[in-house]
Amino acid sequence: MGMTMTELPITYRGVVHPWQCDLMGHMNVVWYVSKFDDAAWQIFAMMGLDVNYFKRTHCGVAALQQNITYKAELHPGSTVTIRSGILELKEKTVRFLHEMRNDATGEIAAVMELTAVHFNTKKRKSCPFPAAMSKRSRHLIIQYDAELSTLKRNLALTDEIKIGSPNKRCGRIIKKVK
Repeated sequence: MGMTMTELPITYRGVVHPWQCDLMGHMNVVWYVSKFDDAAWQIFAMMGLDVNYFKRTHCGVAALQQNITYKAELHPGSTVTIRSGILELKEKTVRFLHEMRNDATGEIAAVMELTAVHFNTKKRKSCPFPAAMSKRSRHLIIQYDAELSTLKRNLALTDEIKIGSPNKRCGRIIKKVK
């Protein structure tokens, strides 16, 4: 059985700055993604996937899918905390959950589910996570029982995945290879 969210390490702490808010006076969606991205790099590092690992192994990670559920607005001056856990760790993919809370109220502001793939940066193909990393990450596995009906789907990402070459308009293209 996994841990609860409040038992997990904090992967992000910060404040909502006035310049992060839109015309309606609350934090714009782009900043939710930014804060969740910071949290993702923290949990990757806890798994042993940090800049030294990426340089040494010529491996990397890429997001395949992100789903965000917005639950409560955040306003300028709100302090927030994100805790993260692993929902599923497969041979080549990992599925995280990030929960952002308003520190003053304890209310959940947003929840993001992220699926990422581990890949060889030279071959541009998915590859298995190292066994030691998988073992090291077990303590971060959670069971999340929130109202995330749109997020509760089993992604079949077992096929070979190839990371495409850079694209001038939209960055890197990720496609399945049969």
